[in-house]
Amino acid sequence: MAKLLHMPEVAAGSTEAMLSQWLVQEHTGFAAGDPIAVIETDKAMVELEAEHDAMLAGILAEAGSTVEIGAPIAVLLDPGEDVADLDAVLAQLGVAERPAADSAAGVDGTSGAPQEGQGAAAAAPEEPERIFASPLARRLLKQAGLSLTDVHGTGPHGRIVRKDVEGAIAARAAGGTAADDGLAPNHTVADPATVSQTVPEPASPVTTPPTAPAPGAEPSRHAGAPQPGVAETIPHTRLRRAVAARLTRSKQQAPHFYLKGSARIDALLALRREINQVSAVRVSVNDFLIKAAAHAHQQVPQMNAIWQDEAMLRYASADIGVAIASSRGLVTPVVRSVDSRSLGSVAEQVKQYVEQANSGRLAQSDLEGGTMTITNLGMFGVEEFAAIINPPQAAILAVGAGRQEPVVADDGTLTAATVMRVVLSVDHRAVDGADAARWMSEFTKAVEQPMLMLL
Repeated sequence: MAKLLHMPEVAAGSTEAMLSQWLVQEHTGFAAGDPIAVIETDKAMVELEAEHDAMLAGILAEAGSTVEIGAPIAVLLDPGEDVADLDAVLAQLGVAERPAADSAAGVDGTSGAPQEGQGAAAAAPEEPERIFASPLARRLLKQAGLSLTDVHGTGPHGRIVRKDVEGAIAARAAGGTAADDGLAPNHTVADPATVSQTVPEPASPVTTPPTAPAPGAEPSRHAGAPQPGVAETIPHTRLRRAVAARLTRSKQQAPHFYLKGSARIDALLALRREINQVSAVRVSVNDFLIKAAAHAHQQVPQMNAIWQDEAMLRYASADIGVAIASSRGLVTPVVRSVDSRSLGSVAEQVKQYVEQANSGRLAQSDLEGGTMTITNLGMFGVEEFAAIINPPQAAILAVGAGRQEPVVADDGTLTAATVMRVVLSVDHRAVDGADAARWMSEFTKAVEQPMLMLL
């Protein structure tokens, strides 16, 4: 029996997602639990697993297309079943035609309506050839001020896909039109997916003076207009848009207040050296800081909470997010139950998250939860900075570099020590200033006496 496979809501509250890749070909069977497609959310790549044994009879959404949640993406058949007329099956299921081809937007951006009959179709005047494009490609074209006729599609049946638009934008930024730079028919680009990453410098300065605007006319500033001095136009990725939206919402809705602290980390560095000499898992300073934050959460449970409009949610376990600047963008996966895990277990989890972030294999569940995040720019020599809270969490700890400084020892003598500065950003709706100050005191104590984390 034929069934429709719909785009699932892989991220809470999402209205659309990108179908990044099909892992099963048409007319191929699969078993329950097998991954059949890869779906890209705002921050992660999620494998869509089969709920039952079936056969992929037909694909309705091409790889690279953005699909609304709940929209059909494929037709499934029971194992061993086959159909001769897929269009007839689609009609029975309430789908008039394949969205991947027949219902794609044309040159004017509107969807083609099916004709009422063959006779009417034959009598209709011949229409211009329609140009098909994925929803994501149409969106990128609109943002860049390009039309479908400016780009040559390399997808199935000449369909315009994301890499075609990125190549066209890069070609225009390099100093020519899409057609002049190898994206028109009968031309090829070595690798259009990489053109948007680096744009070559012109061989010589442009000698043709720009056309002056008419008297009284305002200069064009729409998305597609070339701007003086701009060498490259880079379309926003879904991840970049998601990060921008979340941080903007955080600064607008969460009243931030900030606490600055410092800690001597010489004892921590010495303990780290000893551990790494015998441990199979290499432990970083950041791993110690994650454990120190969990220790402080245990001592000050008021910090282990998040604000909601209806009530405050206070958690029993310390789930700490860690900011990772991956090759795909900034992500903040959450290390669960840090308070009950060993230091080596935390280090292994963070290492795994880094690998998954760089390869785009983080699951959406890895990015959800937690009450605070640790972000560390010390490896770049940054001494001190303040970070924006990652909603709905209640705090974020910004960590700077450890530097040799003169300090006064307990006996009153002057000595040198490695001092690390941190800034704690706190949501004042969820945490009072006194509780945040006690948390900072417990955190710095654990950093300066790292054996507390191992007890």
